[in-house]
Amino acid sequence: MGYGPATLTCKNLQDYLKSLPKDTLDALYRNPATCLAVFRELPELSRHFIMRLLFVTKPISQIVLAAWIPHQEPSKDLGDIAAEHKQSTQVLLDMYIWQEVKDHHGNAAIKLNSTFRENLKIATLGGGKPWTMSGALDPDPHQRDLEFLDKYAMDRWESVLQFLVQPGRGATVISRDAMRTLLHAGLIESSDESDSPNMQITSSGFQFLLLDTASQVWFFILKYLETVTERGLSLVACLTFLFKLSFSTLGKDYSMEGMNNELLTFLQHLREFGLVYLRKRSSGRFYPTRLALNITAGQNKGNLDVPKQGDLVIETNYRIYAYTTSELQIALLSIFSEIEGRFPNMVVACISRGSVRRALLKGIGAEQIISFLRQHCHPQMYKQNPVVPRTVSDQIKLWEMERERLEFSEGVLYKDFMSVHDYLLLSNYASSKGVLIYSDEKQRTVVVTKKGHPAIKQFWKENQSR
Repeated sequence: MGYGPATLTCKNLQDYLKSLPKDTLDALYRNPATCLAVFRELPELSRHFIMRLLFVTKPISQIVLAAWIPHQEPSKDLGDIAAEHKQSTQVLLDMYIWQEVKDHHGNAAIKLNSTFRENLKIATLGGGKPWTMSGALDPDPHQRDLEFLDKYAMDRWESVLQFLVQPGRGATVISRDAMRTLLHAGLIESSDESDSPNMQITSSGFQFLLLDTASQVWFFILKYLETVTERGLSLVACLTFLFKLSFSTLGKDYSMEGMNNELLTFLQHLREFGLVYLRKRSSGRFYPTRLALNITAGQNKGNLDVPKQGDLVIETNYRIYAYTTSELQIALLSIFSEIEGRFPNMVVACISRGSVRRALLKGIGAEQIISFLRQHCHPQMYKQNPVVPRTVSDQIKLWEMERERLEFSEGVLYKDFMSVHDYLLLSNYASSKGVLIYSDEKQRTVVVTKKGHPAIKQFWKENQSR
């Protein structure tokens, strides 16, 4: 097992829904918004299967299903097509969108989940009760435009990121709910939740900071959803509301009428994270921000793109000029570069081997650094191709490759065997168990994994007692 920080991983919508119990998914599929949101994130072939079965109520034989294959392209062989078919059917089974049953001949068959089918028909064809959020409101005397909503959303979100950069040491204060989610996600750590000065950012937190905004919001919301039951909220109600939000219109206000206390609490939490704007609870209306739109597609498509102008000019000599006064942007830049000078409206930094290695030790990858530079480039940089000078991007990758030449594994050493027979006995047993890391017959030394050490020790003791 290699040393080093673990890589931050985030489930996409499919993986997240697969992890939910069947009863929870059945409850989610009772809402058209959920069914449509799930449908649009499925693989293309899976969507094709669903549309073929949308008006079919009888089970379909798996022999017939096997014949539903995509058009064979010259670049694809039959093995690739079979793998795609199997993956597309398995996704639908894992998400309980269809079930394996028996047809009237007793043969293996497939049937579309009736609840999912009926509600997807409502979402795509209309009919039934209105499933979108109500927009029937009197004109808002405090109408908010897109520019205000974008600024509000990013100010709220950047306050969370600013706290993450320097938890408990800056002037930034975030809500207890946001802090609790950061702790649960492992982005910060503390011995006492209420004692924020003792908090510090983790290696996962550093990796999180360099993600694009869409992936950050999706990851944060997933971790929040893992704690909703502890907060006394319903996971199904919260997820359904998020799916409805993803179909809302930016810049339009929506009514809070009919929301129970549970949803009002959830709405307040979304307000703290910057996903909705709520002037005050008694106003009876809220505005979804750009962060909330298509949130379920954030991890895959990165389409929560809040318009912003980059501020980094990158030279081939590894020097960076950041035209910004944002403490957050300067702090993010300092994660992988050396700050050489600060001016009223500009910061000068330099990427070096030492600064990149420091970032790598925190679990940040070369691609993350390059992606961050590309996302925050000054508009003038987009006139060249590639945007980030190849000299800089290639060198960052080379510095990362330096660390990958050796892999460290934690193990236990066995040595000073009395005979070659004893050495071979232990070495062969460790190898058969798959726990052998290294062996040297000349030196009569064996190294086994730490996990496999107890079994090897027990084997050796039993052998010696005979």
